[in-house]
Amino acid sequence: MRLELATQNDFDAIIAFYDDVTERTSEMATYARWSKGKHPTIEGIRAYINEGSMYLCINNGKIVGAMAVTMYQSEDYHAIDWSQQVADDEVAVIHILAVSPDSQGKGIGSEMIREAIRIALSKGMQAIRLDALASNTPAHKIYKRLGFEYRGQQHLYAENTGWTDFYFFELKQ
Repeated sequence: MRLELATQNDFDAIIAFYDDVTERTSEMATYARWSKGKHPTIEGIRAYINEGSMYLCINNGKIVGAMAVTMYQSEDYHAIDWSQQVADDEVAVIHILAVSPDSQGKGIGSEMIREAIRIALSKGMQAIRLDALASNTPAHKIYKRLGFEYRGQQHLYAENTGWTDFYFFELKQ
């Protein structure tokens, strides 16, 4: 499987994809707590596309998966006790990973993460990290199975969740 870098021409299809994932994914309210229009945001998706961080998994001309992979980490990541201390621009971070409800349970999310790791390493990143809501236990299991290690938690504010706990993970190197 290969990911395709999204362009502005993909914008409407990406918004429709995330709206569909948010509305039709079972247990969305329990695990990820995404909310149409609040997370992921239209502005955030547009920014990821513009900076060349938005990737799509396409099958038969249809988006079956999407995610952003930034080649930098934000300040929210500074408070965590990482296994290695590297500059913000030496860290790849996986964001807003989603798989179509019709394609979930088929290993697509795991393959997308493996491809994100490959992309990050090919760009010389020294660390690969991500975060997830503390309640998103299915995602935690996938991350750990793929070699990510839990590194800590923070109580942060997000538009879609309010104040809540986030778990932070780092790929073991």
